[in-house]
Amino acid sequence: MSAVRELPAAAITDAVERLCIEANTRLPADVKAALDKAEAAEPWPLAKETLGLLQKNLCAAKEKDLPICQDTGMACVFVELGQDVHIDGDLTEAVNEGVRRGYEKAYLRKSITADPLQRVNTGDNTPAFLTVHLVPGDGCQITVAPKGAGSENMSRLVMLKPADGVQGVKDFVLDTVQQAGANPCPPIVLGIGIGGSFDHCAALAKHALLRPLDVPNPDPYYAALEKELLDAINATGFGPQGFGGATTCLGVAIEQKPTHVACLPVAVNISCHVTRRASCTL
Repeated sequence: MSAVRELPAAAITDAVERLCIEANTRLPADVKAALDKAEAAEPWPLAKETLGLLQKNLCAAKEKDLPICQDTGMACVFVELGQDVHIDGDLTEAVNEGVRRGYEKAYLRKSITADPLQRVNTGDNTPAFLTVHLVPGDGCQITVAPKGAGSENMSRLVMLKPADGVQGVKDFVLDTVQQAGANPCPPIVLGIGIGGSFDHCAALAKHALLRPLDVPNPDPYYAALEKELLDAINATGFGPQGFGGATTCLGVAIEQKPTHVACLPVAVNISCHVTRRASCTL
């Protein structure tokens, strides 16, 4: 029997505070590399210039420790918690306190309303949107992925019929991108969930955005589908910020899981070129 490891809730708070600031002021290396590659290859002059302006914004944010986007998003926090870990304290409150401190310390915009219809701001960007997965071992990995509303609002979920097949999935993804147009600040990143139940499918799409852009799906079938969808989206010609060009999408990540014999759920979670995430292991 494994020994139980004690993890103070205060350590989680400190980590979340730090990650909220890091994620909002530094673009992940894989996303920056994808932007670099797109700028170098972009044939359309206006699109190339636009990508250059996005790069200047990233450099200015890094130099001055400022947010890389004014929409510092809802704090989506993912915790992979080892089953041999005992948290000394309340996990949810520890995460919320970390978000509260991080957003206050770095003067990040507070965007969360306490009620979806009455629209009163909580004033500290809490509560966080927390997802916890139990995993083997005694580790605790925390990822903070701030998600802005411009891209989130363009996301969609559909319950296809199994007979719609892979073509139905492709059509829905492309239709979602077409409907979104320039609204999600392209070049975009797509997280796609296929399978599961109604709620699990949406969670798959969100979680897919955590995968580095240079890491394909481990299943060759889905890796090929990711590449096909990426090429098809870039062929739409929307381009950076909707000004036209060959760079509409930086990456596509699919996560799939089993589903009911009568179901084919598909969710598309759109992210902008500022696809932010920062992780640490405690």
